[in-house]
Amino acid sequence: MAKGKKVQGKEKVEDTVKATKSVSKGGKKAEKVVKPASILTDESVAFMKNYLNTAMPVGFESSGQRLWVDYIKPFVDTHYVDPYGTAVGIINPEAPFKVVIEAHCDEISWFVNYINPEGLIYVKRNGGVDHQIAPSMRVLIHGKKGAVKAVFGWPAIHTRLSNAENKEPQAKVDNLFLDCGARSKKEVEELGIHVGSVITYQDGFDELANGYFIGRAMDNRIGGFMIAEVARLLKANKKKLPFGLYVVNAVQEEIGLRGAEMIARRIKPNIAIITDVTHDTQTPMISKIIEGDVACGKGPSPCFGPAVHNKLLQLVQDVAEKSNIPLQMRTVSRSTGTDTDSFAYANDGCPSVLISIPLRYMHTTVEMLHKDDIDSTVQLMYETLLTLTPETNLSYL
Repeated sequence: MAKGKKVQGKEKVEDTVKATKSVSKGGKKAEKVVKPASILTDESVAFMKNYLNTAMPVGFESSGQRLWVDYIKPFVDTHYVDPYGTAVGIINPEAPFKVVIEAHCDEISWFVNYINPEGLIYVKRNGGVDHQIAPSMRVLIHGKKGAVKAVFGWPAIHTRLSNAENKEPQAKVDNLFLDCGARSKKEVEELGIHVGSVITYQDGFDELANGYFIGRAMDNRIGGFMIAEVARLLKANKKKLPFGLYVVNAVQEEIGLRGAEMIARRIKPNIAIITDVTHDTQTPMISKIIEGDVACGKGPSPCFGPAVHNKLLQLVQDVAEKSNIPLQMRTVSRSTGTDTDSFAYANDGCPSVLISIPLRYMHTTVEMLHKDDIDSTVQLMYETLLTLTPETNLSYL
């Protein structure tokens, strides 16, 4: 990936906007679109890959949070971690007006729930993990002695057709089991595995053709990466904000937005900008009539909804238009299903907006997004922060 373009030691966010140059064609000058340089540097991409590959199951996010805090420290004035592990980097901590940019870091996973006498391990969900993708997947069981490799076993096609009804068995939580090579409960326990050990899939980051990235926990580790990049660009470009900026990497979103709920009460922000993933709707078995028309590689996807503050959303749209950032608007019914809801309805109410990045195959091990959308979403948050002031009028009346 190309390095972020630097001019006199500063990263030029403006260079991410599509540029054109004149090209001679048959004696006439034609406009040719020049692909912009990425905002991201080699160092930031290396961090992104390491961060995405680090296990951060719900309730056990500490390992990845350490990486994130270490990365963001040079770009903020101070930081702290709350009692449940949400990490916060702060620029201008003494400012009375507070703006949050937020993502969540936790990933869906499994718990060890029961170990049978033969050494097979039965599981329980930790977050909205999809049971249908589990059979034959490789996992890591995080026990007292470190990570233990295992697989979700599944009967061979030759054998599973021979039941009385001659019907294919379907994967369900109560028939999924792990095989770690142990052949007794005692052997399992000797490996450090116990009831309550958390389980994550082994699959990690990879790159596909045409600028696509895949990974196990793009939802929403990519958001934590993007808000860190916003902080990095503010520092690199020596921008001075007229408010306190709280860069929040929250825990426990996947089980009910709990980390955001706690930290919103603690910070009491005046404005919150949340980033998360949303569904790319271009693949089979997804209805655009229900989910809207959203595609990877075509820009961030803000939404309309009750928790989304209309005037703040309009400001984001105006910033995108001015900065030539394409948007894919969508709607949500009742709630956003993201940390936006926790911030919007916290305390006395906090004007909040959700800026999502399109994602294919959510809650699988091959969550897919486009690197151009990373650039665009980072740029949109950055430019929005430069537009906001404590005097920005967000009153509905």
